[in-house]
Amino acid sequence: MNSLSKCDANFASLTPITFLKRASAFYADRTSIIYEGTSFTWRQTYERCCHLASSLSRLNVVKNTVVSVLAPNVPALYEMHFAVPMAGAILNTINTRLDVSNIALILRHSEAKILFVDYQFIQEAKDALRQLMAASLPLPFVVVIDDIDSPTGARFGELEYEQLVHDGDVGFTPVEVDDEWDSIALNYTSGTTSAPKGVVYSHRGAYLSTLSLVMGWEMGNAPVYLWTLPMFHCNGWTFTWGIAARGGTNVCIRNTTAFDIYRNINLHHVTHMCCAPIVFRIILEANGGERRRFGWLVNVLTGGAPPPAALLEKMEALGFHITHAYGLTEATGPALVCEWQEKWNILPADEQAKLKARQGISILTLADVDVKNLETMDSVPHDGRTTGEIVLRGSSIMKGYFKDPAATAKAFQNGWFLTGDVGVIHPDGYLEIKDRSKDVIISGGENISSVEVETVLYRHPQVAEAAVVAMPHPRWGESPCAFVVVHSDSGKVSEAEMIEFCRKNMSHYMAPKKVLFVAELPKTLTGKIQKFKLREQAKLLVASEKRVSGGNKSGRHDGGRLPEYGEHVMAMSRL
Repeated sequence: MNSLSKCDANFASLTPITFLKRASAFYADRTSIIYEGTSFTWRQTYERCCHLASSLSRLNVVKNTVVSVLAPNVPALYEMHFAVPMAGAILNTINTRLDVSNIALILRHSEAKILFVDYQFIQEAKDALRQLMAASLPLPFVVVIDDIDSPTGARFGELEYEQLVHDGDVGFTPVEVDDEWDSIALNYTSGTTSAPKGVVYSHRGAYLSTLSLVMGWEMGNAPVYLWTLPMFHCNGWTFTWGIAARGGTNVCIRNTTAFDIYRNINLHHVTHMCCAPIVFRIILEANGGERRRFGWLVNVLTGGAPPPAALLEKMEALGFHITHAYGLTEATGPALVCEWQEKWNILPADEQAKLKARQGISILTLADVDVKNLETMDSVPHDGRTTGEIVLRGSSIMKGYFKDPAATAKAFQNGWFLTGDVGVIHPDGYLEIKDRSKDVIISGGENISSVEVETVLYRHPQVAEAAVVAMPHPRWGESPCAFVVVHSDSGKVSEAEMIEFCRKNMSHYMAPKKVLFVAELPKTLTGKIQKFKLREQAKLLVASEKRVSGGNKSGRHDGGRLPEYGEHVMAMSRL
């Protein structure tokens, strides 16, 4: 046995680049990309990526060079997921919702050699580059991406994207991936309490995560995938590469609006899409002119905050089949998927929705997942009640944090990646997240999961969004405080009515002691609810104070919109 060795015939480094080459060979004439009136086949997409990789090589892009891109879900961003690593480089997709200072921070920290900028974000790029110039830092080479379907003629920097594609060598041979541990992508987290960290993915991890998700989601051959999830988020949860693996069609949209979602679903017979639960609100609140009926199921993979059962029921009634996932940037996107069991089909709709709201079981390529007591590193009982921290390990976990060995060492302990999320394991082995460790409310010695309280609030027909944090209590130490956004077209509801609704649907000690109505919940630029801001507000309140409401003097809320926070329709860093 020891005499058998690896050779070129029996071993090849795992890389998602191979998915594109295969698609061009076997699905050559299938439509690969649709963007408004523009479309390409898989043969054309492969050729365009080879051309772009060739042009990048001429610009002295080599192994470990970081290539950044600031763009929405347009064909160019999709193509760069293959073209950049085909040139041997590392792709850094920048969140388009970030402010100028954070864009500059990422460009500085990543040491990007080239920056591709969509015409829509030229001003943001200019301002970010000015900050680098002011700090006497080297500037990346800039390439503008004009709209391929409706060119604007906008120019910034020395080159334009389509010109690079046109000038590339048709005979270019992609750079071989000698070591599957080589880096393919650099993605920055958008933490709610700390500065962004650069998460590095390997070719091997990206390849295995991609296969796990297309298999775990049971994505068949030739899916039609609508890009409602930003590609800048965990490389589109790896579906940038996954759609090529299945020979499917990418339907790109520049803006995630109800009109564009429904229009493209009907126009292209969309079968799959991913999104954070905030997009459900866009879909559900579409007006009559935006909403369109379709006669088939659209499979939706969702992450972010655990979707309340009531929300899942509303979505499924419109023809969307929901699968819930859990993950985070450090796990190359989804790490757990709520894999459906046939025996659950006979259960009532509300029971099915509760099961779907669980985070589920590990993707195939994770070596292990568990919920542990971090003090003893013992696994918690599979009773659905005992909480611990969710821990992961396997090839799909990040290589580490770029230029941050201390944070990497802190994240990797005792052979596990520590997620910082609190969860339970049910008797059937399915995991359910209960909270972020810092979001657990301790009231009179009892742990209250803010997620559980939020789930009950979402059952109320007038609640559009809800977030629960701890507030001071003179006797119990802490008690739940709820911040609620009501539907814009809903009737009046009072704080007392909302509290009574919670008391009827959960243990009384878990019910909010105060409900504040707001126009919008504060969110990060990636759409995550900033609970630390809500906690700061709640610290100024105590349960013995007179009732406080975001509505009028009567304590009722009329659904009015306050310009307090802007709504950001983006997927969350933590799925």
